[in-house]
Amino acid sequence: MVSSDAIVLAFDTAGYRLTEPRRALARLIAAHDGHFTAEELLAASTRERLGVGRATVFRSLDILIDIGLVERLDLPTGEHAFVACEPSHHHHVVCSNCGRSTDAGDSGIAAVLDEVARRTGYRIESHRLELFGLCPSCQAARSRRT
Repeated sequence: MVSSDAIVLAFDTAGYRLTEPRRALARLIAAHDGHFTAEELLAASTRERLGVGRATVFRSLDILIDIGLVERLDLPTGEHAFVACEPSHHHHVVCSNCGRSTDAGDSGIAAVLDEVARRTGYRIESHRLELFGLCPSCQAARSRRT
């Protein structure tokens, strides 16, 4: 999980103004344990009367993606969501029920990429891997219901 202070510091270090709406957005993002949507951030801002507008949310998310503190997820539903994370290359396992996400690290993917490059002749420059399933809490809740 990324703290609101880390998000604010990233804005500052990258040379962006530290406006009150950006600070409020940093707090909203840091409060999420799993993925979130831009619409959820807007709704929370409205509910809490933080004064964060639609343009600020989308521009700030784009900046945070560029900085590496937020990653965009393509959900199985076709929707886009975001997750706050550390700015190092990693993969996510996302609960398709509650939205909680966990960093999966390399988990042997580098070896698979080397093999794909060898077989195809491509020089692999980047990749993105998102895994979806049920987290342990949702699995336990589901098994209690049955």
